Formats: sequence, structure tokens, C-alpha cells
Amino acid sequence: MSTNTRTNTRENQGPEEVTADPAGRQVQPPEDAFADELEFLAAYDTGPRPPAWRLTPRAVVTFVVGSNGEALKLADGSRSLTISQKFVGERALVERCVVTLAGERGLLLVGEPGTAKSMLSELLAAAVCGTSGLTVQGTAGTTEDQLKYGWNYAMLLASGPSRDALVPSPVLTAMTRGAVARVEEVTRCLPEVQDALVSLLSERRIAVPELAGTPDGQLHSAPGFTLIATANLRDRGVSEMSAALKRRFNFETVGPITDLDAETALVRRQARGAVERAGAAFAVDDAVLEALVTAFRDLRTGRSAEGWEVERPSTVMSTAEAVSVAGALGLASAYFPGDRDVLSLLPGHLLGVVRKDDPTDAARLLGYWDAAVRRRAEQGAATWRTLWDLRHVLEG
Repeated sequence: MSTNTRTNTRENQGPEEVTADPAGRQVQPPEDAFADELEFLAAYDTGPRPPAWRLTPRAVVTFVVGSNGEALKLADGSRSLTISQKFVGERALVERCVVTLAGERGLLLVGEPGTAKSMLSELLAAAVCGTSGLTVQGTAGTTEDQLKYGWNYAMLLASGPSRDALVPSPVLTAMTRGAVARVEEVTRCLPEVQDALVSLLSERRIAVPELAGTPDGQLHSAPGFTLIATANLRDRGVSEMSAALKRRFNFETVGPITDLDAETALVRRQARGAVERAGAAFAVDDAVLEALVTAFRDLRTGRSAEGWEVERPSTVMSTAEAVSVAGALGLASAYFPGDRDVLSLLPGHLLGVVRKDDPTDAARLLGYWDAAVRRRAEQGAATWRTLWDLRHVLEG
């Protein structure tokens, strides 16, 4: 990856190195954080590109999943660059997403919270059109105007409706530019707001009744326009999408990271980045991180790595939450050195995570301690023996 790294714990997956953003932002959008890689890939792969795309579809996939440690070289040999892995997941999933966008069809990324849906949509948008910022955040308060257009009321009152007085939404801006728009948490929007997307995605134009009879009465999509939406499976039933809207999207499910080592490496990278950005050194032992990630995976799946049944808490034990806990352990170690063993802090942080949705989940965590943690301690694993001795923390 490039040395410009986004570092936060929402759904991000990123590289080892961290530098300060000269613009003073906590989080850089991917088009800025990885500008060198985007520029290089545009020169590296000169094959055919869909209308308005900055990169070829193959280069977009490489940007997202990386070059597998291989240094790519420009045809003239003037430069080489290793493309960092930004999304930990199946390459086939990313390829399907890119093919969907190349066909100018809507893409809906669904999955549990914390599985990097938003980050994947940002990376795809940045690689395809150069910006991930044409975004609408879906909430119960999102209005149809935020998906279509509003008005500059001072100009409207002064001279009446005109194209200059119209204030385009991020979606309309993407339409007229031939870019990628993003709608986060689409199922949080009310059904009547979601319905605005149906005609937009099928007819590829927005009618402006106030400008009817003028050339601006219909605003059409430029070639290349498409839309990426995200939805959490935990929000199912909040504002269920209509069958008509579902048909306008290709659905892709973004699941948790399946490999323990890959998830542990990701948690280590992101937690280190968060701690170093705070101006401290990251000093959490690998054994602690492995225990943390293992506990999250056991509780997430309802089964331990050994195959023992585990009662799942109702809260989502996501990778993003694991990064947050690892970062907190790193900061505690840095700011309160020598006060206590970092491992001793892990049960309390796990308890804080499982209590988020349902306080009774604390009993499920205690059950996990009495089952999987105890059995690992009895088998002689030093880290798990220490954790078993800390069981009293969960009884408070």
C-alpha cells in the first residue's frame, strides 16, 4: 500500500504504514490516500475502459485487492509499484462488483455491520470515477430532495425556477458527470424515499416539473453513471426494500473474514495505525491479539476453532469492533505503561462490546469463559489460562 493510509475502525482494512494527512483530516478518502496507486494503475493498464472510467476493470480489481506482493512495472520500465491490499476478501466478489458497475447496473452490498461494505464501495467509486464523495447517508430523516435536487431559494424567489437555481444532489451530480454515486444504509431510508431510486435507476433521468417545457425539464444520466448502495442485514425490516427497487440492483453479500491469520493481521495493522496516529508506539503482544481475534470469531460464529459449541451474543462481533478493542489495548499500554498487564484488560473490553445491544449478553460471554476459555486453559495454553483466571472481571 501507499504510505498515505486511512486509519479508523469503522469498516476499514488497510496497510502498515501511517503518515499524517497534510490537510489535517483524521481520515483521508481513498482517492487521496492512494492517489499514487491510482495514477500508476491508469498508466500501467491501458486496455479498454467503460465510458468515463479512470481505470480498466482489471486495474480497478487490482487497486482493491492488491497485486499480491508483486511489483508492477510500466511498459517503458520507468517505474514500478506494489499495489497494496485494501480489502480482505474474495477476489471473485470484487470482480463481480466491477462487472456490475461496468454494465451500469446498480450494486447493493449487503452484510452484517463491520464487514467493510462502506469501505469497499468507497474504493470502487474512487477507482472508477476518481471520487468517493458523491454520497448520501441513508437515515430515517433522509428526504427525496437529497436523492434528487433542491433549490437555492434566494435565486428561486428572485428570478423563478431555472437550472442555475437548482441545487443538485450527490446522485444527480453523479448522473450528469457519468460518475458513481453512493447511498449508505439504503434500508434506513423511508420506503417513499427509496422509491425515488426506482425510476432513477430504470429510466436514468430525473424529471424537474418546475422546468417542464424547457431543455432542463429532464436531466439525463451521462454514460458511466451507476450507483452503489449498502445495507446491513441487521436492518432487515426497518424499511424493507420494495421488489421493484430490488430488481434494479445486483446484490453482493460481504461476509466476515474467513481466515484467522488474515483477520489477526488486519486487526494488528489497523490498531497499530490508530495508536501511532495518536503519537504512541503500539506494544500489544501478538498472543494477546490472537486471543482477541479468536474470541471474536468464536462468539461471531457460535463455534470455537476446536469445534465446541458457543452461545452467540446478539451483538455483532465484527472485525471493526475487534480493531477498536485492539486499539484501546494499545492506547492503554502506551499511556499507562506498567500499570497492569495488557491481557488483563481484555475481558473488560469484551464485556463492553457484548453489552452494547443486550445487557443479558454478559451471561453468554460468561458462558463462553466457562466453556471454551476454561477448556483451553486446561489444555495448558498460557494465554488462555491467564484469561480463565480473570473470570471474576465478568462477574462485576
